[in-house]
Amino acid sequence: MSHFRLVRTSLLLATLGLNVAPAILGMSAAHAADPAPAKPAEPPKNAVRPEIFKLIEPAKIKELMAAKDYTEVKSRIDQAAALPNLTPYESFVMDQMRSQLAQGSGDTPQLIKSLTAMIDSGQLPPDQKLNLVAAIANIYYSAKDFDNAIIWFNRYATEGGDPAVMRAQLVRCYFFKNDFATAKTEVMKDVATAETSGKSPTLDELSLLGNIGIKTKDTGLYLQAIELLTKYYPTEAYWQDLLNRTRGKNGYSPRFDLDVVRLKALAAPSKMEPEDYAELAEIALLGGFYTEAKVAMDKGYPGALPGGKDGAQLKVIRDKAIKGAADDAKNISSGEAPAAKSADGIGQVNLGYAYITMGQYDKGIELMKAGIAKGVKKNPEDAKLRLGYALAIAGKKDESIALLKTIQGADGRGDLARYWIIYQNAPAAVPATPAAAK
Repeated sequence: MSHFRLVRTSLLLATLGLNVAPAILGMSAAHAADPAPAKPAEPPKNAVRPEIFKLIEPAKIKELMAAKDYTEVKSRIDQAAALPNLTPYESFVMDQMRSQLAQGSGDTPQLIKSLTAMIDSGQLPPDQKLNLVAAIANIYYSAKDFDNAIIWFNRYATEGGDPAVMRAQLVRCYFFKNDFATAKTEVMKDVATAETSGKSPTLDELSLLGNIGIKTKDTGLYLQAIELLTKYYPTEAYWQDLLNRTRGKNGYSPRFDLDVVRLKALAAPSKMEPEDYAELAEIALLGGFYTEAKVAMDKGYPGALPGGKDGAQLKVIRDKAIKGAADDAKNISSGEAPAAKSADGIGQVNLGYAYITMGQYDKGIELMKAGIAKGVKKNPEDAKLRLGYALAIAGKKDESIALLKTIQGADGRGDLARYWIIYQNAPAAVPATPAAAK
């Protein structure tokens, strides 16, 4: 006995009228003795002879099916099918009855055989034929017979069905039969088509792409999927995964660690652990961003610091941050003249960002722009990246995105520029994270 799951087949069969009694070919008893006409009329095409109807009378078949007397039902169908000279319609009715029997008894191979015969009978209108093609495809899909499911999903399209209706199941067939190369190709096609048409790829498509990356251990593909999920369906979990994995990419430069944690603190605050804030504070101190460091420590450790060695190290960080932030609040403007006189614009860029951390956006942006215009000798594009997201923090979205789009780099800089654009263009509403492909 097959244990295949029947996917909504009963609904499809009912829709096709498979429980409706076939028409009877013949005359009433009152006319049975009338002399036959000299030339018999052409028999109706969509009717069955009385001797067949007697065997498969719907009321009796319904009664037998309700009693699960499948042996008797089969016997009646077999007797009717054994009668000579069955018309195409009578054969079609036999397959209808066999499909009902197969459905009731759980005989999936026979169900598929009967439905296939009905499809190929020429007795169905195109829409009902398509419905049965879809039913067979879904039966194979649920049975995890993905090779045959692919055949029938493709047949649905070749028979005139809308390919988009079965597209998701077709692509998943390749995934589930471990043809990950084809699955990747097909998903990437769908993603490209959606993006080219100005639409969002579906959540399921992007989730499947990530699963392909996991199955094939393709970290680049997985990161690409997470970036797309973050772009179109952002959640803090996606942001955390994206930023953490970016730091592990081949070619990533640790000089962007502060930039990564800064974005994480904004895009995934609920995922920030005290240790993350401590890292942010520690790296910010190295750059001279004392107010930023103090704010990070206040968020990570609003109460007492832990004891032991870790607590002692955290106290050093917090004390430096508190002192430096207080000094900046009083004396930061005194650094403007020396920075302006310097031949290298990095001093103005860093001082400008310090103003950003203090909430003085216009002042900070002005200084950062002046420093970049003067020229930054080492990693000048890094300075542009930081100006780009300083503009974002200041709410100057259009100017920020225009600048960030110009920034390239395979060491993390180009990634961060894209991420800041994604962050600023985030959709207003976000659905729940999808489950893994099943």
